[in-house]
Amino acid sequence: MEGKLSSVAKNFTPSPIQELSQLAQRCNAINLAEGFPDFPAPPCIKEAAVSAINNDFNQYRHVQGICDQLALKMKKTHGLDVNPLTDIAICCGQSEAFAAAIFSIINQGDEVLLFDPCYETYEACITLAGGIPVYVALEPPQWTLDPEKLMRSFTSRTKAIVLNSPHNPTGKVFSRDELEIIAEGCRRWDCVAITDEVYEYITYDNQKHETIAKLPGMQERTIITSSLSKTFSVTGWRIGWAIAPASAASAIQNIHIRITDSAPAPFQEAALTALRSPIEYFETLRGVGSGRMEYELKRDFCMKLLGSVGFRIQFKPQGSLFLFAELPKDCLLSDVEYVEELIKQAGVVVVPGRGFFHGNGSCKYQKRYIRVAFCKSEATLNAAAQKFGELINAKACPKILNKRK
Repeated sequence: MEGKLSSVAKNFTPSPIQELSQLAQRCNAINLAEGFPDFPAPPCIKEAAVSAINNDFNQYRHVQGICDQLALKMKKTHGLDVNPLTDIAICCGQSEAFAAAIFSIINQGDEVLLFDPCYETYEACITLAGGIPVYVALEPPQWTLDPEKLMRSFTSRTKAIVLNSPHNPTGKVFSRDELEIIAEGCRRWDCVAITDEVYEYITYDNQKHETIAKLPGMQERTIITSSLSKTFSVTGWRIGWAIAPASAASAIQNIHIRITDSAPAPFQEAALTALRSPIEYFETLRGVGSGRMEYELKRDFCMKLLGSVGFRIQFKPQGSLFLFAELPKDCLLSDVEYVEELIKQAGVVVVPGRGFFHGNGSCKYQKRYIRVAFCKSEATLNAAAQKFGELINAKACPKILNKRK
């Protein structure tokens, strides 16, 4: 059968993030690799899903109420008028919404701009559609956007630009000034902005997420993709959406129907309960609420933990669920080698940073970062801290701990 595989299939390799998560399961290691919470979802939405199953909402289904709720949220949060009947497509998670958005506008040979580093799925979707990924490097350690570099990247073949904010893997929240620069490029070159806004409610230190669609002249050229997954700790439910001008939303919906037909019916029903959550729920994602260790505190906990073993964290995440940390200055290992040793010596799994870089591979910093997911329970994070502490106390593995001879 191997000889029958398509050229696209042959070029795709297993996801290193999922491979590391599977390794964590096999080795009973602590999984700080994959960005899924290991604590329970809110009880009210679980109960809504169970109720939907028991009430036999188990067949193909489109729950229009989701679109109605999303339209209300877009108006309240961003001041955007969205028609819930024509401008929203419900999909199987943000991943499918993003893929369908790419398939709906990209032709063979079209160029798509991406900010580097970036999540691995984007390139795969563009390649499947026959497009050409063009990477615009964000400058470490603050992951700043160089306006001139961005503008030089646009050409007559540029069809779209992908914008993920809050950003995976760095935790960057693109500023209003940066959004204005990106919007100017889109308007000047008549390009579409395709956004990934799954971390829209997870920001820190008074940072606020803004969608580029709210800027002048951008709503008519923006496709917003997002999902229930990160906000409500239900990454396995696969409820996502695309919000776009009617023609694009219709195309995305048609592609979705031909690939997966409908998103899971009982979870669509539960999504209604989730989207109606009070504002207090979204606030507790960021701060300290009702005695639970919330995301901002989890971030700070992991920053302190990694700093204690020599990691350089020159950029404090402004949003998302990840730390992108630079290896200790005197560590001679690459990111991949470090991760391998960390699994062996400490039983902790993180992600090598090189998988998020796609530009000029000669840049040494591309092999000097790891990504740590801190969307984990207090028990998991405390267990990871204990493992690191045992390494320090035992003075084990000098290359990992950055001990000088």
